[in-house]
Amino acid sequence: MVALHPVLEQVTARIQARSQASRSAYLSRLSRMAGRPRGSDRMGCANVAHAFAAMPAQDKLRIVAERAPHLAVVSAYNDMLSAHQPYEAYPAQIRAAAARLGATVQVAGGVPAMCDGVTQGLPGMELSLFSRDNIAMGTAIALSHDVFDGALLLGICDKIVPGLLIGALHFGHLPMLFVPGGPMSSGLPNNEKAKVRELYAQGKVGREELLKAEEAAYHGAGTCTFYGTANSNQMLLEAMGLHVPGAAFVHPHAGLRHALTDEAVRLLLARLDAPIGQLVDERCIVNAMVALLATGGSTNHLIHWVAVAAAAGIRINWTDFSELSAAVPLLARVYPNGSADVNQFQAAGGPGFVIRELLDAGLMHETPAMAPAGLRAHTQEPWMDEGRLTWRDFPSSPIEASIVRGAAEPFSTSGGLKLLDGNLGRAVIKTSAVPEDRHIVEAPARIFTTQEAMLAAFKAGELERDVVVVVRFQGPQANGMPELHKLTPPLAVLQGKGFKVALVTDGRMSGASGKVPAAIHLSPEALAGGPLCLLRDGDLVRLDAVAGTLQALVPAQEWQAREPAQLSDEQALVNGHDMGRELFAGMRRNVKSAEEGAVTWM
Repeated sequence: MVALHPVLEQVTARIQARSQASRSAYLSRLSRMAGRPRGSDRMGCANVAHAFAAMPAQDKLRIVAERAPHLAVVSAYNDMLSAHQPYEAYPAQIRAAAARLGATVQVAGGVPAMCDGVTQGLPGMELSLFSRDNIAMGTAIALSHDVFDGALLLGICDKIVPGLLIGALHFGHLPMLFVPGGPMSSGLPNNEKAKVRELYAQGKVGREELLKAEEAAYHGAGTCTFYGTANSNQMLLEAMGLHVPGAAFVHPHAGLRHALTDEAVRLLLARLDAPIGQLVDERCIVNAMVALLATGGSTNHLIHWVAVAAAAGIRINWTDFSELSAAVPLLARVYPNGSADVNQFQAAGGPGFVIRELLDAGLMHETPAMAPAGLRAHTQEPWMDEGRLTWRDFPSSPIEASIVRGAAEPFSTSGGLKLLDGNLGRAVIKTSAVPEDRHIVEAPARIFTTQEAMLAAFKAGELERDVVVVVRFQGPQANGMPELHKLTPPLAVLQGKGFKVALVTDGRMSGASGKVPAAIHLSPEALAGGPLCLLRDGDLVRLDAVAGTLQALVPAQEWQAREPAQLSDEQALVNGHDMGRELFAGMRRNVKSAEEGAVTWM
């Protein structure tokens, strides 16, 4: 066993101590649920008849009389998400694979899955973050039929995986495995797509050219190929041991993908003694955090994995992420942290190479996993050997050192995320994507309360100077904390002209902030009385990603005497109506801060 890095050991021990009471209570509930008789033996006859009424007679016999294993499928299939479209055929394949192994399967339920790429910059995006908890509730509804011995979870994209995992952990007495679908083939390189977006923002190309570029980038089945939240999800699930090893980034239509889906059924049936709530312990959560930092993954997970951990009785916070980030080296360069896409990342070694390097450096825990060999099984690459699924070791040296590196020669000695703290609150910044000469920006603030107002000011030429663009009242309570990707091209244009530019917001930005320094997820949010509501146009703001500070350079006495800005009644009305936003009013009222996971169920 490799000695653990002292920072990893310290942070894990602190999380374990902080979580002792809540984790103990959680495990006690799991034990009580696991001790019950199996579903069809425990339930009344009418319940059993309803549960299996539509199944073939031989399957009913297997479940009730032969007591064969019975598996649930919870699916996020729809045709709106390119990543989820391949799931249409999965239930039939899974049923057939289970039947060959003497088991039965039912699709227990479907959960909603929205595409942030479709809703970006539109009112529907304000439902996006809350869809995570809606998905968790949908997962609970599916599993509440309570006749299952285990479950396969079909989901990939941004809020879907965290939502499925939160729901699954509330049924933590069951063994569960995620079944991914893989990325689309490489299209227009992400850097070229970004250039066209910037040209469009400047009015140098029209809508026809922009649409042509977008369609060349997003062109087929599978996840988008940049390293955003969806693909970060897959990296984290590999690091938690909740996939078939190496399943994350295999193309949806590859023969290997079909074999990996069959293997998911076999592996789950072989591991009915491995409840997900026991596998996902403090060490497992820390491994996910490390994997995120080592690959420069999505900042959204500083929200989502706080919520995931809480579902398992584990308490983590942004300080934990920050301390790990100082010790975890950056081992991958995938867009927006580099020019490679996820297919190139996979070809260069992908999750398996990165996990091996981290384990060997003492920067990950050697944890149990769904694979019987534990997390070490995720350090190998799946491949087809004369029609048979098997695994092989990666080379000892990086296959492509411009994309993936070993722990001894990283791209950076620290991870890709940084915590910012100061008189404006606490925020995070994705430093791995930002050039070092942009890690410190000091400039006057220009304040907006909507994306549209900022874009109008840009088009009017009002931002042609050093500026810290502030977009406030974008937090969970205000409007559901939408992604603000529409701001990226104009900010990049301003930075490209030589101006010192930064973004400060209580909204989300994920990987789309790219090369522009962006202090995001600012907590407490402005609507909750956070200090961002004290900021005024022209105030000097200093974002320092080296020191980890975010300050309004205003005399303390003046700062404390200011009246907080208020969201206008008109804008509050807009935020609460149309596009189904009325249905989410309770979530906006009850949601916790971004740093607390933006959960609505605690």
